[in-house]
Amino acid sequence: MQRYKIVHRTYYNYSIPVNLGFHNLMLRPREDYELRIESFALTITPAATLLWHRDIEGNSVAIATFTLPTSQLLIESEVIIQQYNESPLDFLVSDYALLYPFTYQNEEAILLSAYRALPDPDTISMVNKWIASFWQAGEKIQTYTLLQQIAQHINETLTYQVREEPGVQSAVRTLTCGTGSCRDFAFLFMEAVRCLGLAARFVSGYLYAPLIAEVGSTHAWAEVYLPGAGWKGFDPTIGKIVGSDHIAVAVGRLPEAVPPIAGSFAGSAISSISVGVWVSQC
Repeated sequence: MQRYKIVHRTYYNYSIPVNLGFHNLMLRPREDYELRIESFALTITPAATLLWHRDIEGNSVAIATFTLPTSQLLIESEVIIQQYNESPLDFLVSDYALLYPFTYQNEEAILLSAYRALPDPDTISMVNKWIASFWQAGEKIQTYTLLQQIAQHINETLTYQVREEPGVQSAVRTLTCGTGSCRDFAFLFMEAVRCLGLAARFVSGYLYAPLIAEVGSTHAWAEVYLPGAGWKGFDPTIGKIVGSDHIAVAVGRLPEAVPPIAGSFAGSAISSISVGVWVSQC
């Protein structure tokens, strides 16, 4: 078991006082049999009223409501978690899904339909050509091996680049430019998996990276539904299956569904944002 402390601090500064609208906060990690929250604290200035709920994906969402005008908004979460996912390859896939290609069973196919939605025809064509550069359609292969090859190929052939601008690049743009951020690589992986007929979803969270002095940022990867094993994470930014260094916060069918903080303000102010994330063992 690993214990991690995550501090996620976000400052919004406004040139003149503004009235803040509702803010949706996805900052509390997803608890399950592999991850337990030991403590969680959320600090917000100016003071806010919080209402918590779980969305359709089971993500913990806090809705913050403000009453006072302000020229600065601070949102800081501090969480200590216990991570038990130390053997990520310790899972069993149903016999019929061990080798690709396979077909989801009827009940699974119904529930997973939204996660298998195909991209537009141009994206399908380009992504399929890209997949064909390292795997030939019709060739029998272990399902896990194929997924690992996709993640590894992204890691080895594309260049990681920090992108400050919001949003996620299309798969076509990432392949054309040969560069992308972690969220771009996760989305490309998802589109590739969906072109193969499998179910995939986007994951937003944190990555423990001790080689950068325990100062990090939010991180993104993807999950694929494997019959018998459930949702299994793959991180194409590092080219590996998700392990104990990954802390999932929110999952969604689309990347834009799971921003850590989303909100609005009323007024004519110019706004700026500063974000800091620290992940450390404890």
